[in-house]
Amino acid sequence: MTAQPAPHAIAAPPETLAELRALAQDIAQGDARVALGARARATLARMLDLAGDPALLSITRLAERLSVSPSTLTRLARSLGYPGFPALQQVLLSTSLQGTGAFYSQRARAALEGGGSLAAGAVRLCRENQDNIGRFADTLDEAALAAAVELIVAAPRIAVHGIRQFHAVASFLVYGLRMIRSDVSLLDGSGLGVAEGLALLGPEGLLISTSCAPYSAQVVAVAAEARRMGLATIALTDRANSKLATGARAALLVPHETSFLSNSIGGFIVAVECLVNACAAANPDTARRALHQRDLMIARLGIEQP
Repeated sequence: MTAQPAPHAIAAPPETLAELRALAQDIAQGDARVALGARARATLARMLDLAGDPALLSITRLAERLSVSPSTLTRLARSLGYPGFPALQQVLLSTSLQGTGAFYSQRARAALEGGGSLAAGAVRLCRENQDNIGRFADTLDEAALAAAVELIVAAPRIAVHGIRQFHAVASFLVYGLRMIRSDVSLLDGSGLGVAEGLALLGPEGLLISTSCAPYSAQVVAVAAEARRMGLATIALTDRANSKLATGARAALLVPHETSFLSNSIGGFIVAVECLVNACAAANPDTARRALHQRDLMIARLGIEQP
């Protein structure tokens, strides 16, 4: 008698980290054949954040890190279509462990436990940000980036929304996009109201939202309302199961775990630079003209000095 597949199993599990990340996003959005509960989705998202981390070398160590049981990780692997955890582990470890990021990530945890000098703390934070940027580069979803660029280039009007510390990320994205195109604004940047800002986008407008766990409730609610209005949305966030990524036309995922007192935005700033450059490269003639006009205006007004 032929054995039947386990419930929710998929025929061909992801073979690469990029494929696994894409599957996690599809699961979060309800577009995948496999179904996971909320806790399993959260565990998978946290595992993806650790891609390339030495904690993945041991199922026991990983389970302790994620505050789950080893059997939970085994069941999760089988739900994703793998014969067991070792097959999933191999995909998660496909990011090299030889870079400075993973090494200093481990040194950082030891330093936090044992104290250290002020300089050591500063170096630790720098190395952790290097680690996050490296992981962003290693796990960048090219299809998601292309989709985001296509939406930005096509949209007649764009609003970017981020509050609290992510107000800085949103403002930087507005500044970068305004270098190469017009009709980009910070949502409620003038304090005239979020509802008014969304209405001004029009039916073909685009909303770019940015936040990471714990997500700002207002940013999540505004993005959901924009989708109900029929507007396209892009999420600049941290995990495949992020409340911003669910339902977004494109989602760029950025690691952010550091020893900073709050959520670190270093990786998000680099992600913004990548997105702006990609938009400029997608329409080089327009970007070139816009940058030339910007240079002329700066010169006329004497804004910069050598």
